[in-house]
Amino acid sequence: MAMLDQIRFDAAGLVAAVAQQHDTGEVLMLAWMNRDAVAETLATGQVCYWSRSRKALWRKGETSGQTQRLVELRVDCDGDSLLLRVDQHGVACHTGHRSCFYRAARDGGWVETAAALVAPADLYG
Repeated sequence: MAMLDQIRFDAAGLVAAVAQQHDTGEVLMLAWMNRDAVAETLATGQVCYWSRSRKALWRKGETSGQTQRLVELRVDCDGDSLLLRVDQHGVACHTGHRSCFYRAARDGGWVETAAALVAPADLYG
């Protein structure tokens, strides 16, 4: 795909990808994608990332069942980051929270602004 050539992957072959709930604007998570992950996501409509720890493609929800369906993929002005507008099924965070951004800086510390909706043990066994 010629459009993949317009994405500026870093020296490791990765690009930052922010997942956002398409209808509410809620920021769900930040992950990394390589060229194969972007291509698979566009081809299937199911979001696929690159796991830096496992060094393998990570199909969102393959273990937990908490999937992301791609609604729209956007690239920023420099081509070095992506915005994935998704339909999130279940929670986005491995901790069981809807969003990975559930802590806010308040009074010199981190305050949890939303409770977990699912216990991680229920997601992963």
